[in-house]
Amino acid sequence: MEDKIISYGGQAVIEGVMMRGRNAFAVAMRAPDGNIVVHHENLAKVYRSWFTKVPFLRGTILLWDALGLGMKALTLSANTQTGEDEKLEGPALYLTLGISLALGIGLFFLLPAGVGGLAEHYLGWSTLAHNLLEGVVRLALLVGYIWAIGLMPDVKRLYGYHGAEHKTINAFEAGAELTPEVVAKYPIEHPRCGTAFMLTLMLLSVLVFSALGELTIFWRLASRVLLIPVIAGIAVEYIRWTANHLNSPLVRFLIKPNLALQSLTTREPDTSMLEVAIESFKTMRQAEQEFTV
Repeated sequence: MEDKIISYGGQAVIEGVMMRGRNAFAVAMRAPDGNIVVHHENLAKVYRSWFTKVPFLRGTILLWDALGLGMKALTLSANTQTGEDEKLEGPALYLTLGISLALGIGLFFLLPAGVGGLAEHYLGWSTLAHNLLEGVVRLALLVGYIWAIGLMPDVKRLYGYHGAEHKTINAFEAGAELTPEVVAKYPIEHPRCGTAFMLTLMLLSVLVFSALGELTIFWRLASRVLLIPVIAGIAVEYIRWTANHLNSPLVRFLIKPNLALQSLTTREPDTSMLEVAIESFKTMRQAEQEFTV
């Protein structure tokens, strides 16, 4: 059962959906003329290497590669909408990815750490108090950011495709027929969503950073960056564990915050969005069956 649960994932892109399997991925996009355009290819070898079998280590490595895969899918979908044929790969891809990560780390890790440090220095707060403040600021920034961008019309449509992705995977895992009418009946939330990972990462960071005790401002900021791979690895293993134990009442209780936050990052998809998500999933499944090393 683990192979079925862990092997499939997805991501909403501009007017489309990417679906990833164990060996291949597919991106289906709604072109400006209304037709569905599909692109598929094999995944990088890292997805089949021994790294994928080492707990905690696999999460960090695969997340980095998954970010690159997501960037590539976004570029493909953007090119489909504009009619251009630009490639984002190699150094350009990783430079763009690096800049995006730097901005994210600055906003969601270093800024809250700075606020906590100021509370410690100027207000004389205890270690526990200013670490909790840091965690609250970090969570507020995450939720506020997700909510704010969700007000943009284009992002609302992106969130609709996100909902279509979840419904399609939920329908497949339930053994249902993959048609828009059937898929539409399935839940819009999914326990392996990237939103769930982000919230788990933020909550774990509160526990890990609080355990470090008092630090100078340099080591306070440095620790927030250096420990991200460690916390990310733990978060991935937690998401995997909950995904494999959904029959447990305790697990269903634990994932409620993750599912609740998805109400901000998903919208009920229309039929055309479901058609795109289903086409992406079917293409990925076909590529998986035809895969050769």
